Amino acid sequence: MDFRENVPLAPYTTFRIGGPARWFAEASSDEDVLEAVQFARSKGLPLFVLGGGSNLLVSDEGFPGLVLRMALRGIRKSGDKFYVAAGEDWDGFVSHAVGLNYGGIECLAGIPGTVGGTPVQNVGAYGQEVADTILGVSVLDLETLTIEGMQASNCGFAYRRSIFNSTERGRYIVTAVVYNLHLDAKPSLSYADLKRYFQDKQAPGLAEAANAVREIRRGKGMLIVEGDADCRSAGSFFKNPVVTPEHYARIAANNPSGVPSYPAPEEQVKLPAAWLVEQAGFHKGYALGEAGISSRHTLALINRGHARAVDVFALRDRIIAGVEEKFGIHLEPEPVLLG
Repeated sequence: MDFRENVPLAPYTTFRIGGPARWFAEASSDEDVLEAVQFARSKGLPLFVLGGGSNLLVSDEGFPGLVLRMALRGIRKSGDKFYVAAGEDWDGFVSHAVGLNYGGIECLAGIPGTVGGTPVQNVGAYGQEVADTILGVSVLDLETLTIEGMQASNCGFAYRRSIFNSTERGRYIVTAVVYNLHLDAKPSLSYADLKRYFQDKQAPGLAEAANAVREIRRGKGMLIVEGDADCRSAGSFFKNPVVTPEHYARIAANNPSGVPSYPAPEEQVKLPAAWLVEQAGFHKGYALGEAGISSRHTLALINRGHARAVDVFALRDRIIAGVEEKFGIHLEPEPVLLG
């Protein structure tokens, strides 16, 4: 296994921002993952596991430990179950499943990143989330240094959350994911954008729905396209906040034209972060130095060309403060911050 020193991390992220990793390696097998862990421990280094770099903002100083890029590959099908290695490209797997006429993840097409990151964030979009299809995950437990299988019921899935990014953060490395998909399923068209897209069209199949999602994402600058400035981002930068009905009523009372909302667990209310950001005065194309907001999607903070991490942090903080002042809501960033 090759351990390299002082490797720039910006090229490994969709933001194209960040300083170097003190050490860097790529794992193509479970054995490589274990070797990397042992290498980091032998040198007293912190360890960070890198997937597609699509939900990551690296500091300008970089990372003083070992960055382990997951390059494990392989897709195996058994009945309706798909066993997928953590390093597989997520959108590639969606295309593979849809091509076999299996549904359950068609609305998650076009999301950048790798399979291993999907259970960590409980990735979701356009009315679907991976928790609906995950049967289990294979993980390296860093306490026992053994590869173990974990059932979905033990993963603590919630909105953009799992034990892997909350209560057990840093304990497990996901090496593979098992999905239970549905043959000949009808595509999920519950999301408003998809309903509008197909309102005057014939009922779509799974492939048509997945392609529609990609087209919608591209229109919002949320599909990674080389040369598109709006794509130098980490996708949606803020999570949709969940508030009490009383808090929602106070906001609605001050906005007679209406406040978009969605039901949330425990009788709470989910608000679109994009609406909150716009209403707080941060419009598409808003710029603060070399950082800015996408010209096509309010939630995407972008690198306008030569941004540093500190530029994105400054814009983040200004937006958070503006939304909190206007609505009494503290927006929570979605990307992982490294360094």
